[in-house]
Amino acid sequence: MEREPSYLHFIKELKNNIIHSRYAAARIANRELLKLYLSTGFMLSEKITSEKWGAKVISSLASDLQTEIPGLRGFSYRNLMNMKQFFDNYKDVAFVQSVTALNKETAIVQSATAQLKTDEDYFYSVSFTHHLILLNKCKKLEERFFYIRNTGVQLWSVSILERKINEEFYKHQGQLPNNFNSTISTDLKETALQVFQDEYLWDFMSLDGSENERAIENKIVVNIRKFILGLGKGFAFMGNQYRLEVDGQEFFIDLLFYNRNLQCMVAFELKRGKFKPEYAGQLNFYLNILDDKVKLPNENSSIGIILCKEKSNTIVEYSFKSIGNAMGAATFRTSRKIPNELRKYLPDENNLSKLL
Repeated sequence: MEREPSYLHFIKELKNNIIHSRYAAARIANRELLKLYLSTGFMLSEKITSEKWGAKVISSLASDLQTEIPGLRGFSYRNLMNMKQFFDNYKDVAFVQSVTALNKETAIVQSATAQLKTDEDYFYSVSFTHHLILLNKCKKLEERFFYIRNTGVQLWSVSILERKINEEFYKHQGQLPNNFNSTISTDLKETALQVFQDEYLWDFMSLDGSENERAIENKIVVNIRKFILGLGKGFAFMGNQYRLEVDGQEFFIDLLFYNRNLQCMVAFELKRGKFKPEYAGQLNFYLNILDDKVKLPNENSSIGIILCKEKSNTIVEYSFKSIGNAMGAATFRTSRKIPNELRKYLPDENNLSKLL
């Protein structure tokens, strides 16, 4: 039976309302659950301090709660201690104080909570698992709130959050050496700085240092989903070795993406070694062709990023200084850094790769 357009439209409206309602209910439920964990952590913290409770008492408490409320989940000994840690780390934040009804004046860390209402919404929108990862991996309150905001806005899963922490996104976002000040409009410049990093972690690839750019590119294409997740929000893959033609000659861009937030194409050029000034001229040439032959009238001018193994920011800045197209230079690494205290006991990355 064929459905009338008005009927199909009505079904679509109902579907949207149901999905929106479920999402809103889930957010409310998560908010109330986090408030419960904060208040539980507050009660535990007070009792442990005043009564000098130890591990055995908390373990007994977890067991007795199971007896009082059969089938209760999430209140094991470990989780009770997690709740205490959760409260202890956020007890000086204003909206947490309101939940636990603390009647005392405490200092608020302004750098991390400058927009309390916004931060409060983000804080309660992420799961307890997200919070535990941040508590265990990020020491600074400001850094935690940075990841909380990004998780709330970009709806990062737990695995994506862990990846962003591992690639030190907090440290590298906004640090990309670039010429955006003179090439991108003021309303887009801040967005562009947030989109790109000055270093990317590609731990999904195994490189021994002997690969040429094409081999690295092929490995990226095979792992394109992971590569895009590492780039951030809004990227769509347009192709590798993207063909351009000028006066019968062919030219190829290593990797071409479209970014929905910036409304423009983003060309990535891969270089296996150290950044060289001549790379800027090559990329500038590609961007000129893209904007003239591929860009649509409603789109913004293309942006180019050179991805290399090493770079001098000073050389990068001089190379981009008089170029009219927007571009930046970032480095990449394919493994997590070895701690300095262990480095002297281990072979370097190339030798370790060969041993494995």
